[in-house]
Amino acid sequence: MINGNDTVNEALLKAKSKKVYIEGNFVKILKDSLQDDVVAYINECKLRDKQARKKRLDVTKKVQQQNSELEEAAVVKESLLLELQNEKDEAERLRDEAVEDLDVLQKRTQFELIGLIVKVALIVIVMVGITTTILYTMAIMMGKDTTLLGNAWSNLFGILLTNSFSIIGTIMGVKYATESKE
Repeated sequence: MINGNDTVNEALLKAKSKKVYIEGNFVKILKDSLQDDVVAYINECKLRDKQARKKRLDVTKKVQQQNSELEEAAVVKESLLLELQNEKDEAERLRDEAVEDLDVLQKRTQFELIGLIVKVALIVIVMVGITTTILYTMAIMMGKDTTLLGNAWSNLFGILLTNSFSIIGTIMGVKYATESKE
C-alpha cells in the first residue's frame, strides 16, 4: 500500500518525466506541504488547471457563439426558402395566366380566320351563282340554245352547294377538334 507522500512523490516523478500534471477538482483538495518541491508541484498543478479551465471556457464560448450564428443562419435560410417558394408559386400562376391568355388569343384568331374563310367562300359561291344565272338568263332572252348552258348551270350550282357544305363541315370539324376537353 502506498502512503500519501509516496503518491505525491510518484506524481512529482510523472510530472518531471512525462509532463503530466494533476488537474480538475482533485487539485483543489491537495494540501500544502512543507516540502518545497511538493508546494511547487501543487502550485504548478493549480496554474495548469486554471489555464486548462480557461481554454475549455473559451472553446465553450466559441462553440456557443458559432451555434448562435448557425441558428440565425438557419432562420434566414428558412425565410429565404419561404420567399423562394412564394416567388415560385407566383411565377407558376403568371405562367398559367400567360398560357390561358395565349390560348384565348389563338382561339380568337382561329375564329376570325374561320369567319373570313366562310365569308370569302360565300362571296365566291354567290358571285359564281349570280354570274351563271345572268349568262343563262341572257341566253334565254336572246333565244339561243340553252341546253348546254342549263346543264352547266345546274351542275355548277350542285358543285357550289356541295363545296360550300364541304368547306363549312371542314371548318366545323377543325373547330371541334381544336377545342380542349375539360
